[in-house]
Amino acid sequence: MVVESPDVVIGMRLLDVAKRHGFQFRRIAPGPDGPLWGIRDTENWRDTVYLAGFWAPDSCSATRRRKSSLLAPGDLLVTERVSGDALNVLNTVVSYWPP
Repeated sequence: MVVESPDVVIGMRLLDVAKRHGFQFRRIAPGPDGPLWGIRDTENWRDTVYLAGFWAPDSCSATRRRKSSLLAPGDLLVTERVSGDALNVLNTVVSYWPP
């Protein structure tokens, strides 16, 4: 029997909630612990999540971009950005960024 830490269990549950909220995740490097890249496209937003390390500070990030018919250079359409560990990033995305 494998006993996982409470943080890992919470992280897996937050990842499941993010999937239910429309995120699609894929592993972008080989191996079971490779980084995950997640995208959610809605009518007004494109949300992206990068999960590279569970506990390492600033190893994960997410951005929320407004969709617009205007072409704008750079990150002018980025309205929110968060970085930190996996729990912080996933909690922000599922709790404060409605689809």
